[in-house]
Amino acid sequence: MTVTPARGNGLDRLYVSLPDGRSVAWYDRDTGRVSLLGREHEEAVLAVLGPYLTRSYTVGPPPVPGRAELLRLALPPDDDLAPNRPGESLLGEFAYGTPGRRARGLRHDLLAQQRFGAELDTLEGLGWRVLHAVPLPGAGPAGIDHLLIGPGGVLVVRTAAGRRQRASVGDLLLTVGRAEPSPGPRWVRRAAARAGHALTAAVRPVLAVIDASRVDVAPSLRDVEVVREGGAAGLGRLAGVLKPADVEALYGLARDRRTWLRA
Repeated sequence: MTVTPARGNGLDRLYVSLPDGRSVAWYDRDTGRVSLLGREHEEAVLAVLGPYLTRSYTVGPPPVPGRAELLRLALPPDDDLAPNRPGESLLGEFAYGTPGRRARGLRHDLLAQQRFGAELDTLEGLGWRVLHAVPLPGAGPAGIDHLLIGPGGVLVVRTAAGRRQRASVGDLLLTVGRAEPSPGPRWVRRAAARAGHALTAAVRPVLAVIDASRVDVAPSLRDVEVVREGGAAGLGRLAGVLKPADVEALYGLARDRRTWLRA
């Protein structure tokens, strides 16, 4: 038998497979449960998992799937947003070719989304669920860069590339270096309102400025959270808003592309 680790979508598991590749069990590190697909392999499964069972554990058949899990299993693959990578829509623009200056700007934006997206993915072990490149009708090809759902509530994150220059964030505009100001704060505020309408939940706007030499935030900007690279950990410490069952229910709704048609 072989043991294969798998992490993602808030799960940290070890799958046990027969030599022909068929899975016969998995060990959930978070719950300490060994789920067996057949009792005939119990002794061999526990033997191969022995080095990993460093805490108390239970053994039994797989748990009955809850409502959120059943929704996930019933979701058509084309409508499931969970597999989206950070910067998914920008990758599509690169695939069709973009001329000179615009290509350089896209590259900076893509790297910023990928870097902060990787940070956000680490929050799944803390009970958060993360979606990237969520389509939002009428918001251009990019949509919502990142959507977080967890103990601290629902957050819409807009990622901006600092390009190693000074960035200034005001009530309505974001200015990086000498470039033309962009409506980053205004956009993420509006996107959060639309996401709240789609999910029927309170949504907080967050603006993440990545790779800036300095970030100045106007004192009057209070309804938009501004974070820098490394700021995902601070977001992960937010708590006291949603219970685990509510997180899963909202995540099941948010990962369905059809949910955003009414945003």
